[in-house]
Amino acid sequence: ILTIDLHADQIQGFFDGPVDHLFAMPVLADYIGSKVDREALTVVSPDAGRVRVADGWCDRLGAPLAIVHKRRDKDVAHQVTAHEVVGEVRDRVCVLVDDMIDTGGTICAAADALFAQGARDVIVAATHGVLSGPAADRLKNSQVSEFVFTDTLPVPGALGLDKVTVLSIAPLIAGASRAVFENGSVTRLLQSR
Repeated sequence: ILTIDLHADQIQGFFDGPVDHLFAMPVLADYIGSKVDREALTVVSPDAGRVRVADGWCDRLGAPLAIVHKRRDKDVAHQVTAHEVVGEVRDRVCVLVDDMIDTGGTICAAADALFAQGARDVIVAATHGVLSGPAADRLKNSQVSEFVFTDTLPVPGALGLDKVTVLSIAPLIAGASRAVFENGSVTRLLQSR
C-alpha cells in the first residue's frame, strides 16, 4: 500500500500488509521555494501538532520556524480561535504548512494571526485539499495570497479561485511504484528528494 501524508504516522500500524508512507513535502516545498525569496521566508506551523512537519520544511528551505498557538471553541464545532504567534513573522513571507485543509477554519485563523503580527504575505501549502462546507468561502475571503494543494484529492475546478494551485504527485507515486515492483528502495527515493 502506498499512502501520502497520513494524518498520524501511527495509522501505518493498522494495516495488515506492507505500507510505504510517502510525503508530499518535497513537491510542495520545491514549488514554494522556487516562487519566494528564501531570505524573507518563515515556515509556520498552524498548531502544535504540525511542528515536526514544519521543522522538516525549515530544513529543506533553510528558513526559520514560527508556530501559531490556537484553541478550538469547545461549544462550537469547526470554530477556531488563534491566540498568539511564537517566532518572527513581521515583514516576512510566511508559508503555513499542514497535511489537510477541511473547512479552512484553522488555516484562515492562523493566517489572520500572522497578518495581525505584521506578516508581509501568507501562502498556505497542504497535501490534501478536503475543502468541505464553508471552505470555498473562507479561502476566497482570506488575505492569503495562494493556497497550494496536491492532487491526492480532486479539487473541483480549484473552486474557481485564482489563488488555488494544484500540484501533481504523479511522479512521486510513479517513482515509489517502480521501486516496489523492481525490488528497489522506497526509502532511498524519499531520502533523495
